[in-house]
Amino acid sequence: MPEQQQRDHRRATAERNVEGILDAAERLLRRRDAASISAVAAEAGLSRVTVYGHFDDRAGLLEAVVERAVRRTMTAIETAEPDRGPAAAALARVLAASWEELGRNSEIAAAAAAELSAEAMRRSHERGRDRIRRLTERGRREGAFRTDVTTEWLVSAFFALVHAARDEVGAGGLDPPAALEALSATIPDLFGERGAPARRRRADRS
Repeated sequence: MPEQQQRDHRRATAERNVEGILDAAERLLRRRDAASISAVAAEAGLSRVTVYGHFDDRAGLLEAVVERAVRRTMTAIETAEPDRGPAAAALARVLAASWEELGRNSEIAAAAAAELSAEAMRRSHERGRDRIRRLTERGRREGAFRTDVTTEWLVSAFFALVHAARDEVGAGGLDPPAALEALSATIPDLFGERGAPARRRRADRS
């Protein structure tokens, strides 16, 4: 086999192994089984040496699982067309798409929240944060979103509320449709998309 073909074959094998490892870790997490390196290797039908060849430890593997889940969420968000129409309407579509995808990844999210550092969580979610950040800045330029707090605060609050809703569903306090309804009622007020920025609403009440 020519050298280039050998390299291509090794690359394809490595990529296939990585996807198999991540798939195996996801299956274990969804079953709420321990996703140790040994368990993942067995689930994937690979050796521990192969898994360690791609991931140094369980934390690195879990972060990669989260990053792939975030990529899927990003695909769902883009399907919701966040750049189309008024920012307030786009935010509602993005929220619905994000919530649906998060529901598919609830066990992954719970494991990540319990085991990954705050830095790793922020790093793995940065693409999602950036997309909401850009939508928020567009809404502020349009005058639809509040400007009395920073964009970063709104972005952080958006994700905090979504994760709080996920936790409430996990605890049995709400079912998924009710949680989305609660989010759809809360986040518009948080962003101040009901017409006027929060500062003006406070002035109107005084």
